[in-house]
Amino acid sequence: MNLRIYSFFIAISLLLFACEKNEEKHEKKIFRYNQAEGLSSLDPAFARNLANMWATNQIYNGLVELDKELKVVPCIAKSWTISEDGKVYTFKLNKGVKFHDSPVFKDGKGREVTAMDFVYSFKRILNPSTSSPGAWVFNDKILRDRHDLISDTCFKVIDNYTFRIYLKDAYPPFLQMLSMPYCFVIPLEAILKYNKDFRVHPVGTGPFKFKIWEEGSTLILQKNEKYWRQDENGKQLPYLDAIQISFLSDKNMSFLKFKKKKLDFISGIDESSREQILDNQGRVKKSFEDLFKVQKLLYLNTEYIGFQTDPSLYKDKKHPFLDKRVRKALNYAINREELVSYLRNNLGIPGTSGMVPYPMPSFDKNEVKGYDYDIEKALTLLAEAGYPGGRGLPEFELYTNTEYKEISEYLQKQWSKIGVKTSIQINQASTFIEMVNNGRVHFFRGSWVGDYPDAENYLSLFYSKNFAPSGPNKTHFVNKEFDKLYEKSQKVQNEGERFRIYRKMDQIIMDESPVIVLYYDELIRLMQKKVKGLEANSMNMLKLERVDFVEKH
Repeated sequence: MNLRIYSFFIAISLLLFACEKNEEKHEKKIFRYNQAEGLSSLDPAFARNLANMWATNQIYNGLVELDKELKVVPCIAKSWTISEDGKVYTFKLNKGVKFHDSPVFKDGKGREVTAMDFVYSFKRILNPSTSSPGAWVFNDKILRDRHDLISDTCFKVIDNYTFRIYLKDAYPPFLQMLSMPYCFVIPLEAILKYNKDFRVHPVGTGPFKFKIWEEGSTLILQKNEKYWRQDENGKQLPYLDAIQISFLSDKNMSFLKFKKKKLDFISGIDESSREQILDNQGRVKKSFEDLFKVQKLLYLNTEYIGFQTDPSLYKDKKHPFLDKRVRKALNYAINREELVSYLRNNLGIPGTSGMVPYPMPSFDKNEVKGYDYDIEKALTLLAEAGYPGGRGLPEFELYTNTEYKEISEYLQKQWSKIGVKTSIQINQASTFIEMVNNGRVHFFRGSWVGDYPDAENYLSLFYSKNFAPSGPNKTHFVNKEFDKLYEKSQKVQNEGERFRIYRKMDQIIMDESPVIVLYYDELIRLMQKKVKGLEANSMNMLKLERVDFVEKH
């Protein structure tokens, strides 16, 4: 047997053996969860998907983090100040924060984190040779020189425990963005030793340290005995001894493992599992709640249908989708309450407001009016556009992937009630994304999960300078008033005033209808009864440093 694989199975066996000795006084606490989405890297520079984010979240820390209310709170930075013009951020670092013990350091002992480590980590994200998908966090925001090149002094060491960032313009959501895994701190020594292999040899400051990873099978992280944080009672964190992550892609299989108590936690369930957990009103069934803990939470994800609004991408310059009356008619023709109720067991909130989802602090359903179900209005709008009862309209092609087939078929039936014919074009996820990003389809299924908890993240999808594929504006929406408000919002430091601007922008999106908002997502997370201290937030981040197991009596 290969030595690496042999060592891997020995490591798992030892951990599992320790965990199963339930009667022993010092029972090992091993938290097991499944990650259906594949893990590609343990380097935070590549923490693009949920699997990478969750794993790196246990291994590393950043300047700041989000609490369960999605508010920015201190992490390695104990405090910070922002200049009056919003362009200079100064962070005071906690002393005594150390990297994990690792062969990359002298004598294998982790050294203290200083301001220089953040300078290196952030510049590495921007370095083209790193090819980090997170470069956008800093690229168009930090200070540039007179040649429009990134300034050498955009990240500056004031002293060992004071770090400063200079922006070219004010950008109010910047602090929230610094909580993202892309912005975790790493040591230069680890990159010098491992280079690209840092992805499988991570060295961070977090509550857990890397043990072994058999790709596609299992990842094991062990307790960092020298973690720099304690709880409110002075007890050393983390409470758990280890984390074991499996990678079953079949959510039904992971659900079965969870029910057999071979997993302590799973997030997200498929349709067949949903029926076992929720009743028709979206309430957790008592029979299930008696056996397991269930977290049902609002999720920063807006599910929608997008229209291509760029005339240059149509052969027919009078295509119906270029008429907002047609787009609005298709909006009014959808019964969102029924969709959420019958297709999702009431998991989600009907999308009758704007593009910005329910949990966002700026959300206000009274100020942003979307679309209710109104067949008469839909028919009136079609008639005004020159298509009474749908006559004269071509058959529209709705592009989607296999995951959304059932919802697409529901929409197809809804639109048929106003005389609109639709065919459903199902593609593999990668092909579908490429077609949408390059403007090769005119009508498509979409969703947007927030990268950071500020409405700007959703509204940026409609800024005219953000056209896909280089930006997130997949609909190629252009509106001068929207752009003006978007640019104004970037300069407003007062949160209340900025929120009012956000809502005006969101209303423009609803009025012009480049998208059909279907619903704001909700998420189900399941835990064994013994798990305590696992907080949930609308970003669906997984933080395990304060998780513990209830002691058996």
